[in-house]
Amino acid sequence: MPPNGESDLMQLSQAGHPLHGMFMELALEEAELAWQENEVPVGAVIVSWDQGVIARAHNQREQLQDPTAHAEMLAITQAAAALGSWRLERCTLYVTLEPCPMCAGAIVQARLPLVVFGALDPKAGACRSLYRIPEDPRLNHRAVVVGGIMAQRCGELLRDFFRLRRQTHGESAPEELS
Repeated sequence: MPPNGESDLMQLSQAGHPLHGMFMELALEEAELAWQENEVPVGAVIVSWDQGVIARAHNQREQLQDPTAHAEMLAITQAAAALGSWRLERCTLYVTLEPCPMCAGAIVQARLPLVVFGALDPKAGACRSLYRIPEDPRLNHRAVVVGGIMAQRCGELLRDFFRLRRQTHGESAPEELS
């Protein structure tokens, strides 16, 4: 049953909530699609507390030649269109990699109340690793952040992608993962 209030948000903010694994699996499916398209394998899913899954996206920076085409940004745009509102106040964002500063800012702007991510991003993470943008009390909106859900699988997918990329193309891993 979808959450319907603050008490449900508190329950969802627990790392062991059973919905987290289910929806992170969908985000991982999106990340695998990104890999197939030779994109950095990051996937995102947005779940409406009233309607279920309303957005699924993966990184498409290379395909679209758009530096803002991160999985989170694309999913937020899809979710807003699905709801007919930029306010995603009764939704949860699931993403395989800790959001970067741009995506964390979009999370705040979209009024998402809950963000659940997989692997930490020590080079660009803006929800735990380097910054805590969605939880910053100076901003006009804050989101609850739950990290480390299926972190090993999410992280392995990224490591394997970059290892293969270096072997086949002689490229080094980029500064920013998402």
